[in-house]
Amino acid sequence: MAELPTLAPLTLDRIRALVEAAPGPDADAARTAREREEQLTKPAGALGRLESLTEWLAAWQGRHPPTIENAHAVVFAGNHGVAARGVSAFPAEVTRQMVANFAAGGAAINQLTAAVGASLRVIELDLDWPTADFTAAPAMGPEECVAALATGHEAVPRAADILLVGEMGIANTTAAAAISHALFGGAASDWCGPGTGLDDEGVARKTVVVEQAVAFHGDALVDPMETLRRLGGREIAAMAGAILGARYRNCPVILDGFVACAAAAVLHKIDDAALDHCIAGHVSAEPGHRGLLYAIGKTPLLSLGMRLGEASGAAVALGVVKSAIAAHTGMATFAEAGVSEGED
Repeated sequence: MAELPTLAPLTLDRIRALVEAAPGPDADAARTAREREEQLTKPAGALGRLESLTEWLAAWQGRHPPTIENAHAVVFAGNHGVAARGVSAFPAEVTRQMVANFAAGGAAINQLTAAVGASLRVIELDLDWPTADFTAAPAMGPEECVAALATGHEAVPRAADILLVGEMGIANTTAAAAISHALFGGAASDWCGPGTGLDDEGVARKTVVVEQAVAFHGDALVDPMETLRRLGGREIAAMAGAILGARYRNCPVILDGFVACAAAAVLHKIDDAALDHCIAGHVSAEPGHRGLLYAIGKTPLLSLGMRLGEASGAAVALGVVKSAIAAHTGMATFAEAGVSEGED
């Protein structure tokens, strides 16, 4: 297992350097998984994407057979100053209320992680001090952004063998839309959707806010880390840190929805191989998510019309990944079963 590197000194440049120097996959483990898959009692390719999932998992866990004995979900919670611009159907205090619901075991993610055998941790990030309204100032100062990145980077448990990343934060689909617009262009309207349930007028207002934010920060957004600092939130920065930390822990990642993928996209823009240890758990009903998945080169496992966040889609997708492992490790080979192999 790779050692999680120190972030000291805490700077955005240090984070950028870690992204660029991140370890690669284990080619031997991947090859062993592929060779076993070819010997299992089924026509080649008959299990579709389940077959490539086991190879991906072996490569990034650095072992064969791949296993999932310590699945871990982490949900980061943060508040956004831009919420005051009327970009959400719910007030900012709902973030804290939902964190209390997570703690009480009453949220969807509590049930979904229990169903797939994953542990869950919820991390609050200064909920009483929202980030700045990014239409008028950077959302975070450099130290504030790096502190959130470090929180995520250090939140990956040493024993975790797969990580699910999710979030809670009123107005964070606005931040995700602004990040996506800054990183990948297009029109602001391409990235803006109803979020927690905005009507058409609300979505139009949200679109204007995203346009204003990207115009306000201008050329500074050429740098992906500055995009994160200026347009993101603490929970978005923490997710980026956790995704990076998982890479150094030989821990594959299942990404959740639009907001989680916006965090991941910042790393992708620094190095287009930075997310090779990640899969997209699902494509959400938030309109910008499909375009964002295309931009970061991820094909989602599931399409269920979900748009909750909380790592909920990632948790459901974990069941698919576990199914892939069960088939790969439990099936007999042609030789073991005494079954004749087909010919080309």
